[in-house]
Amino acid sequence: MSTFKFKPSKWIPYHDWETLEAVRSVKREDMEYKNENGFEVKIVHSPLLVFAADAFHRIYMSDVEDKPLTMICPNQWKEAYQALAEALNRYNVSCRNVHAFAMDEWADEEGNVAPLTYGGGLGYSFRKHFYGQIREDLRPPVENWHVFTNDNVKDYSKILEEVSGGGADICYSATGWPGHTAFIDPDTEEFAADSMEEFLTLGSRLVTQHPLTIAENSLFAPMGSAGDVWSVPPLAVTIGPRDIAMAKDHFEIHSFTFLGGDSWQKMISRLTLYGPITMKCPATIIRLFKGTCYVSEDIAAPFAGWECERPVPGVDE
Repeated sequence: MSTFKFKPSKWIPYHDWETLEAVRSVKREDMEYKNENGFEVKIVHSPLLVFAADAFHRIYMSDVEDKPLTMICPNQWKEAYQALAEALNRYNVSCRNVHAFAMDEWADEEGNVAPLTYGGGLGYSFRKHFYGQIREDLRPPVENWHVFTNDNVKDYSKILEEVSGGGADICYSATGWPGHTAFIDPDTEEFAADSMEEFLTLGSRLVTQHPLTIAENSLFAPMGSAGDVWSVPPLAVTIGPRDIAMAKDHFEIHSFTFLGGDSWQKMISRLTLYGPITMKCPATIIRLFKGTCYVSEDIAAPFAGWECERPVPGVDE
């Protein structure tokens, strides 16, 4: 790339060429670290398996110790949620003390939140593939599996704080293509702030999705895994940076790959974990707090553009 320099398109949220070059070149052996805030990076083969084990342990301890547990949960991780539910059922672990909060949901162009009857909805998946898989005698009331509605958008963060007593016990998350957590996208009017301090005070709200977020979600199963950007709703409702900041612990997963190891997440994973902490890449705020990011070996693998394998006439002569 040194022979042809250019600026990324204006709508792409991050433009520091030196930082981009630096994070691209991070080597596998240099990826694992623990910072002064207690945030660390670990490379494993299957972060989703580690997530299922971690969530099972937390729910098990809430049952054994009879203590409340509040979790912020992403979607759509149906394989992991089903495995987790199967383990809870097999070992008769009660979820009576658990409150689980879906971190986001779709909304239409007028701001109407997708109902639970919408099969492509995040709340629908959260209730069906997680809560619905837990044995009935082990479940808490369905209201403990919190989802966004038209009535609670502005109060979602407040409800989370009240239920948890000041912040979730654990926030499970992943980094999206433009560097978002949930739908906390960069360069959106709804999350505009003059400083990082102000940014970290912003709670749940209705937001406009970044173009890269729409492109990313068009690749997932509810939208046909076909790049069908027309099937992705234009707006969304989401938790805010405040909810991430107030969580007592954090568990981040970087593992989105296609067959063969190709992935849109490789670059944004590196920018999230090794670039500056900035509102231009909102997911970087996780490094300000205690937690762990589990990165798959596929995401950690080196990547680069094509190189010429044979002399090119008129160029390499």
